[in-house]
Amino acid sequence: MAHGEAGAPATTRAERDEARRRRLREGRTAPARSRRLGGTAERPEAPWGSFPLSELCVLLALILGIAGLIVWGERGQLMLLAGLALGSLAGLELSIREHFAGYRSHSTLLAGAVAIALATAVLLLAGPVAGTAVGAGAFVAGFWAFRELFKRRSGGLGFR
Repeated sequence: MAHGEAGAPATTRAERDEARRRRLREGRTAPARSRRLGGTAERPEAPWGSFPLSELCVLLALILGIAGLIVWGERGQLMLLAGLALGSLAGLELSIREHFAGYRSHSTLLAGAVAIALATAVLLLAGPVAGTAVGAGAFVAGFWAFRELFKRRSGGLGFR
């Protein structure tokens, strides 16, 4: 049998199809990689079940954003800001759910959210230099903590 560049056996489409059928007959539908590495092979379900809350939040955020651009003025700016905040919260919720289930790593996004929240609070209380320093420190510490948590939840992987 001929071998490819990396030393793996070269296969034809028919051979791959037959191997796939054999795995299905044996009851192995999930790829070996997802079983071997831990974590979940399926996207985690929302706590509210099949109700599309996140999707509705994103839809409302889009409507508010577009309406805010059309209306403009003080009311339009408020609508645009509300749309941005609502869309960000919907994305953050999905990222938290996937990260804590070990489905996908969102360490950078979650560390950034923590850093922005802390930096904003410190910036308002102590000024821009302290806010920047606290934000940078929170990002580094948060990234490390979220990455370690994901490694435990995913069976040792640092990212997926």
